Amino acid sequence: MWYLAIKSIISGIIIATVSETAKRNAGLGALIISLPLVSILAMLWLWHDTKDSERLAAHANATFWYVLPSMPMFLVLPALLRAGVPFYGALAASCLLTVALYFIMVYTLKHFGLNL
Repeated sequence: MWYLAIKSIISGIIIATVSETAKRNAGLGALIISLPLVSILAMLWLWHDTKDSERLAAHANATFWYVLPSMPMFLVLPALLRAGVPFYGALAASCLLTVALYFIMVYTLKHFGLNL
């Protein structure tokens, strides 16, 4: 139970730090969140929990492939906001695009023998 609480607190501190930093400097907040800190923490927690090299390798590989379809969201969201789309509508549209791209990515990779 304590282990889960510690994982949650550390993860929450990272999110709060980025949020507070972005209020003062959007670029610095973006730089911090673009670092794979959450991925590194997840890999640390996964390794600590399982000590399974193959599972960790599969996780890291899948993370790479899932990052790719999420990238357009960071271009579409600001474009929609600048076009006057309200925040929640722009966020929803960006998230829907990302989900669609995830499905396309998984479907496409299956044809190349990669199963995520």
